[in-house]
Amino acid sequence: MQHKVIDTKDVVIRFAGDSGDGMQLTGSLFADMSAIYGNGLSTFPDYPAEIRAPKGTVSGVSGFQVHIGTDKVTTPGDFCDLLVAMNPAALKANAKWCKRNAMILVDDSAFDEANMKKAGFTTDNPFLELGVEDRTLIVAPITELTQESLKDSGMDQKSIVKCKNMFTLGMACYIYSRPLEHIYQYLERKFSKKHPEVIAPNKKVLNDGFNYAANIQAIPNTYAVEPSGNVKKGIYRNITGNQAAAWGLLAASEKSGLPLFCGSYPITPATAILEELAIHKSLGAKTLQAEDEIAGICTAIGAAFAGNLAVTTTSGPGLSLKSEALGLAVMTELPLVVVDVQRAGPSTGIPTKTEQTDLNQALYGRNGECPMPVIASHSPAHCFDAAFQAAKIALEHMTPVMLLSEGFLGNGSEPWCIPSMSDYPEIKPPYAKTPEDGSRFHPFERNPETMVRSWAVPGQKGLEHRVGGLEKNHNGVLSTDPANHALMVEERAKKVALIANSIPELEVMGPQSGKLLVVGWGGTYGHLYTACQEMKEEGTEVSYAHFDYINPLPKNTEEVFSKFEKILVCELNSGQFANYLRGEFPQFNFIKFGKVQGQPFLVSELMDAFKKEL
Repeated sequence: MQHKVIDTKDVVIRFAGDSGDGMQLTGSLFADMSAIYGNGLSTFPDYPAEIRAPKGTVSGVSGFQVHIGTDKVTTPGDFCDLLVAMNPAALKANAKWCKRNAMILVDDSAFDEANMKKAGFTTDNPFLELGVEDRTLIVAPITELTQESLKDSGMDQKSIVKCKNMFTLGMACYIYSRPLEHIYQYLERKFSKKHPEVIAPNKKVLNDGFNYAANIQAIPNTYAVEPSGNVKKGIYRNITGNQAAAWGLLAASEKSGLPLFCGSYPITPATAILEELAIHKSLGAKTLQAEDEIAGICTAIGAAFAGNLAVTTTSGPGLSLKSEALGLAVMTELPLVVVDVQRAGPSTGIPTKTEQTDLNQALYGRNGECPMPVIASHSPAHCFDAAFQAAKIALEHMTPVMLLSEGFLGNGSEPWCIPSMSDYPEIKPPYAKTPEDGSRFHPFERNPETMVRSWAVPGQKGLEHRVGGLEKNHNGVLSTDPANHALMVEERAKKVALIANSIPELEVMGPQSGKLLVVGWGGTYGHLYTACQEMKEEGTEVSYAHFDYINPLPKNTEEVFSKFEKILVCELNSGQFANYLRGEFPQFNFIKFGKVQGQPFLVSELMDAFKKEL
């Protein structure tokens, strides 16, 4: 059989195995290598919800999907071109994601009777049982080959078996014409100081996997995904959404000249933001792992009062616990960024799966009339800009700001062009000035154009004042006067509404008027954008508007909506944004298209929804 190298526009690879099989590392290395190579990429780590599910069971399967392309890639892909399944459970859980012409690479060493039974197979032919026998099957004894490769390495048997993911990675690199140098460099960086003895064995098994794939007849063709070079010039790196959010907050700290304080309690999938900020003490970041969610936000509010850029991070259940303190932050009108990396709920829900089901909680989840700006990030790289803007709004408008991310964004990654900080605006908080005439400072007097109060950092003579949860008047004096309460409620709401003057207007991609406008928010951006592009390639242009700013909405939202007959709102919940828009603009025809499965949209199901409405 003559071997062919086929040039292709993009490929999707899904690595799957037990939690201990190293599939997250394998996928991450493949993604990082592709980013350095110059490919566009998008990743989707798919963790099991259980802390340690029984080994070999479907519930314990951990997956990592990588989509690489010649140009920019905006989704991890609906279905995969190559499925790597390290055991029968991984095959059973992921076979449904294979394309009709996909390759399936399995570790034959793991397909024994016991593992087949654990995975729930009832026959001795899993491929036939799953209906994938017509795919290109690569059945390789990966565990045994790894043991043979490292038999003279001096490593113990358990450590040798753990290297099978590197053998698999070598095979994948051969199939998709990936260079191995980046992985060699990673191994040297990671292990050179503490465990230099494992560098050579890992390099060897990686290379052996590459060579094994090159010498078996089961792989008839290999594929090349060459970068087109049609990208913005600059220095790129692969970045996750949580890492980007942390760096965006650090950038805001630099541009405001304020130290950053993050008080948080660890919670999936937001913990990585706290961990990333803790690394950067040299940049003035202070982090506190609090004993609970309430303590986390309360320490952040205290830091805001003391003059810091204050941050707290959480996910849905933690946001519920923070609700009373959020009301305190609104009442005291102190700058605070609350990052909610959403996950499937309610309650504990499915902690490792993604959803957009916290929108109602972000908009309304506090007692009293308690308005708060809400913005959303739309891709892993955009988490940097979204975090920066959240901090800028909080500091310049003296308000807590909710930044909504999602597990899909926080754990996912894409190439990010490292920006120059000179391209980002200065952040200018409205600091209070001591009254020159010796009069008393009035902490809740406002700028009439923005309704923003001034920020009096403690320790300044003449600016002494008190804040707290009780209602006050403009002078900062406790007040139960009905008219004053109505006035302060109105002013706090007006302050948030006026933020619309400092955010971008809503843009429409595609025709500016017509029968259907597709609307999305948050992490649905990549799938909706790709679905619209594929519709265009089929000959049907679809108008698309994406919301990064949710409260307040862009000023031209009503004008945009007025030009379309129907508005299809696509979101990973049961219609929360659609209901919000209907409440703001009841004159328009909103149609809901939701998904609540703990998984992102598929481009194919979005296209079906568009065609139904057209």
